[in-house]
Amino acid sequence: MNFFDKALDLEPAGDGRLRGRTLPEWANMVGPFGGITAATIVRAIAQQPDCHGQPIALTVNYLAPIVDGEFEIATRAVKTNRSNQHWIVELSQDGAVTTTATAVFGLRRDTWADTEIGPPPALPPEEIERSDSPFGVVWFDNYDLRFVDGAMPDTDGGPDESSTTTLWVRNDPPRPMDFPALTAMGDIFYPRVFLRRGQFVPAGTVSITVYFHADDAELAAQGDDFVLATARAQRFSRGYFDQTAHLWGRHSTLLASSHQIVYFKG
Repeated sequence: MNFFDKALDLEPAGDGRLRGRTLPEWANMVGPFGGITAATIVRAIAQQPDCHGQPIALTVNYLAPIVDGEFEIATRAVKTNRSNQHWIVELSQDGAVTTTATAVFGLRRDTWADTEIGPPPALPPEEIERSDSPFGVVWFDNYDLRFVDGAMPDTDGGPDESSTTTLWVRNDPPRPMDFPALTAMGDIFYPRVFLRRGQFVPAGTVSITVYFHADDAELAAQGDDFVLATARAQRFSRGYFDQTAHLWGRHSTLLASSHQIVYFKG
């Protein structure tokens, strides 16, 4: 079991709750990497015996830092329709809620389909050097990251006119793609304000929403290959900025998109 699957390992805690544990390998600047928390919530819903279909949308709100140690997840299916199911989730420690989430799972069917946008131009990942972990952030070591543009600024760099980052990413060690792994990759980007300001600024995600466009078959076709991920902010204002991201398969399949609001200082 690699560190990704170990982080998602949940056990029954009574009354329909699940118990998990933080791992030092997923430590961020404050608490664990937000993407692994979101992925754990997806796994918690999928483990429920009444889970209906595949993930369609997930919104996670980070209320307070998760401290090292055990946590509990409570899930509740609020409404189940013929084609979709709505969930409310709470993650807590010592009786205090640190994270809330809502999710939509659903049954997919064959319909007319089209993708109006395309992936950004990028060299193949095999032609790009792997990036080192920035600022000693531990969780980066669980990914093979190869920046196409918008790499983490160094101390000698200055402000950038663009907030866009594009990179290839896959789990390290490689593992087959699934919905929890795709969820975590929706939060793979360092804060956009770092790039615009050209320096480290205290920042953290307040809320993230991931929309899943791929189904089980498309994730199976992705295998353990690289995902092309690109993100940009729209506006920085009064201590917050938003970010939009797209995750593409090697063959230009849009797997997921994510949107988040981020708090920052300075």
